[in-house]
Amino acid sequence: QVQLVESGGGLVQAGGSLRLSCAASGRGFSSYVMGWFRQAPGKEREFVAAISWGGYNTAYADSVKGRFNISRDNAKNTVYLQMNSLKPEDTAAYYCAADRSGGVRTTTPAYDYWGQGTQVTVSS
Repeated sequence: QVQLVESGGGLVQAGGSLRLSCAASGRGFSSYVMGWFRQAPGKEREFVAAISWGGYNTAYADSVKGRFNISRDNAKNTVYLQMNSLKPEDTAAYYCAADRSGGVRTTTPAYDYWGQGTQVTVSS
């Protein structure tokens, strides 16, 4: 069992940056694939980025490639999402998730554990 707590959300102007953090407690963090998803009001939850257990493999949604960067520190049981050049369409609740499978996957049902989310609002 893994508990996930996100932080770092807030209000930022378009073009600005934020760094989200997801702190994990419980066993096995370093063996989990970690992902970030987001959900805007009235829309389905969508994949943003994922990183393999060792940090060697990553995946990004096309909409964030070149602007967002996912990383992890297994010694701190933490995964990060650095978000640059933010756009109003990035406004959403951002969720951290953990996948026990071992493969970097991009679909919501693949993930076993979820955090409560942190709100990111980008003003124009």
